[in-house]
Amino acid sequence: MEIKVENEVATRKQVDEHSPLLEKTLLPEPIEKTLIQKAISQTFQSTAHLANLLPTGSVLAFQLLSPIFTNEGECDAISQGLTAALVALCGLSCFLLSFTDSFKDRDGNICYGIATTRGLWVIDGSATIPPELAAKYRLRSIDFMHAFMSIMVFAAVTLFDQDVVNCFYPSPSNETKELLTTLPVGFGVVFSMLFVVFPTQRHGIGFPISSN
Repeated sequence: MEIKVENEVATRKQVDEHSPLLEKTLLPEPIEKTLIQKAISQTFQSTAHLANLLPTGSVLAFQLLSPIFTNEGECDAISQGLTAALVALCGLSCFLLSFTDSFKDRDGNICYGIATTRGLWVIDGSATIPPELAAKYRLRSIDFMHAFMSIMVFAAVTLFDQDVVNCFYPSPSNETKELLTTLPVGFGVVFSMLFVVFPTQRHGIGFPISSN
């Protein structure tokens, strides 16, 4: 019996030496990411920050309807038309909503309006702005700059959506893949910096409301 036990112990030691348990539990060495993969991961983390620069309703509508209209990236002619219309309408709303603003009336209610050369045209007509305050909401040239930047940021958000990219580019070439990867990164970085340098003073529809 002792000889058998010793033989079994020696056999187990030999097996452990050839295939130790530690080797099975070791995690595989991490694969070094390429520059494009690093850019993708970093930019996907900043997509939420880009969306904060846009009207909430436009971004939310795009994110909700994009998987439906694109059929999760497998588009036919009708799906491509619907997706193109969705992108165009959401981009147009980002442009137009850049010219909206808000204020609080005497009762503390928030009223929205559209900026004009004379002041702010209240949409529902429920309140009026005193003439001395109308100049504060008057249409300015920087509003057009903010509207253009909003479209560019929305274009970056659109290019980050893989369903939309696969819808229009189901089998892109290597050059097209690199372009679709680097272009939204550039848009996001450049126009986010421009929003920081030239911040908007408006609090329009879909944007955060000022405490004042």
